[in-house]
Amino acid sequence: MRAYASRMPTDARRTRLYLITPPEIADIAAFSRQLDDALDAGDVASVQIRLKSREGVAAPDSHILELGRHIIPRAQDRGVAVLVNDRPDLAVELGADGVHVGQSDMPYGKARKLVGSDAIVGVTCHDSRHFAMEAGEAGADYVAFGAFYPTQTKDPKAKAALELLTWWQQMMELPCVAIGGITPENARPLVEAGADFLAVSAGVWQAAGGPGDAVRRFNAIFDEHAT
Repeated sequence: MRAYASRMPTDARRTRLYLITPPEIADIAAFSRQLDDALDAGDVASVQIRLKSREGVAAPDSHILELGRHIIPRAQDRGVAVLVNDRPDLAVELGADGVHVGQSDMPYGKARKLVGSDAIVGVTCHDSRHFAMEAGEAGADYVAFGAFYPTQTKDPKAKAALELLTWWQQMMELPCVAIGGITPENARPLVEAGADFLAVSAGVWQAAGGPGDAVRRFNAIFDEHAT
């Protein structure tokens, strides 16, 4: 199969961390301090701004914009890419690095047109090889598979198997993201199966030892399996 170009900040030698914000953030200043703790604790490739309830209800645009204005400079100053979930228009307004879209949200082509050719566009593909290959052919920068484990963030539409990650790595060079209920305790099989990124929300923000400790633990696992 052909290889696809990607703007996603990958490391061919090791898995990287892809943080997703908590679904609800009431105190933006407090979360900004949590984010600083996470980003300063170890390697993080990207942060996705996703303010959406388990039922799929998004926060008001004004709240998304306020959060973005607080955290995008903090991340970008550290070399961390920032994506906005589902809203390429807000990504452009905020100066984010790109957007992530789902299968039932804005089509890839429309999102790409809005954010431009230099931005990152990632696509949710659930457990579907067909969706992932379509996204790659269209020009996506990465595909996201999941959910691999039960998650508190949303009601997943599919349960993905580890073999999907291994198959993708054998067939494609486009990066793949594993998502869904990932914690330091259950991350190792996903890394071994070939995930380029682990997308994590509660596994960092709700970690008993705090966000910084969780980031350090994830990176220790990634380092163990680095080639």
